[in-house]
Amino acid sequence: MEENSKGGLWTLRYTLMNATYFVAFCTIHACAAVFLLDRGFSNTEVGILLALSNIVSAVFQPFIAGIIDKKGALTNRRFIMISVIVILIGSVVLLFVKDIKVVVFAVFALIYMIQFAYQPVMTALCFEYQKAGSRINYGLARGIGSASFAFTAFFIGRFVESNGVTVLLIVNIITMALSFVLALTFVKPQSSEENSGEISGKAAHNGLISFSKAYPAFALYLVATVCFYFAHNMINDFMIQIIRSLGGGETELGYANFLQAILELPVMALIGFVLKKISSNKLLIMSGFAFLIKIVILIFATNMAMMYLSQSCQLFAYAVFIPAAAYYVSTTMDESDQVKGQAYVTSAITLGGVFSNLISGVILDHYGIKVMLITGTVVCAVGAVIGTVAMKSMKHRASS
Repeated sequence: MEENSKGGLWTLRYTLMNATYFVAFCTIHACAAVFLLDRGFSNTEVGILLALSNIVSAVFQPFIAGIIDKKGALTNRRFIMISVIVILIGSVVLLFVKDIKVVVFAVFALIYMIQFAYQPVMTALCFEYQKAGSRINYGLARGIGSASFAFTAFFIGRFVESNGVTVLLIVNIITMALSFVLALTFVKPQSSEENSGEISGKAAHNGLISFSKAYPAFALYLVATVCFYFAHNMINDFMIQIIRSLGGGETELGYANFLQAILELPVMALIGFVLKKISSNKLLIMSGFAFLIKIVILIFATNMAMMYLSQSCQLFAYAVFIPAAAYYVSTTMDESDQVKGQAYVTSAITLGGVFSNLISGVILDHYGIKVMLITGTVVCAVGAVIGTVAMKSMKHRASS
């Protein structure tokens, strides 16, 4: 009974860290264009800022992960604490600096990049603590994180409309202050291995080539991930245009975003049970085809009911992919490579978004929504084939 209660406490604290993270993820990432346009940026300038931030983030994540994996002074927990302090201070600066565009550009780009960069570190933190004896239900915590994003997305628009974009910064400051306190008190118990001084002596694979040779199936699956998230981000980034073509508007956009985010909770919460029946590599194949079905539905959509049906595929796409990828990394890779593994997943997701940002808008402007969605479908289908080959036909680890 005492062990279960301790497990519940660890899960509660980690869940609160996820909740505060995804509230801020909504106000920083989902509302980026809203904030920057209000501060006088053009659509082109917003696109440049977000593309640059995403590219830097994709490079920065594996670099930081490599440092953390070396088991030096920079740990998962410390990097999270540094990140939330940077975002908190950056939000305070933006609260007072409104008209100096170069400062707003630099500070917002920094907090946008940092906020995305510490997402894989949050995942790695959970598995690090699990190995040290903390009973944490990762799926439940991550699912409630998605629910926090959903509810924030549902309500934040109204608050911004009535009170201005300053609301976004105030929410950032409050959630980052809470995150810092939670991380500060989230101290890892010493595992028996650490107590006895037994630390894995296996060398880390810090270079991309070395890492790919060590984990060939995973390396190829990262290519598939870029394809999946090209399609996924295409839908998210241009959802309002898709919805308007189906006769909807901003209200329906809110409903669609809320639906896909809230559906993630039950799947992620139950993923631990699912993994006892289906391996993580099979789940990753399944999620790839769910991403494909999600965008195919939109090609043939003629009303909002089909849009909501497409969004419901989130149950088997994103909601399965995120925890399955996290568990795959945790169970397949050496401890000295696991933070990098989580970071490479997020980097692949980020790169998919960057390519989508650069290509989808151009196709939309010149050829329309249907051609854009067909392009996304073709790319996603290629990803589904690559992902299946990677997980079914290749070695998960190179022979020692």
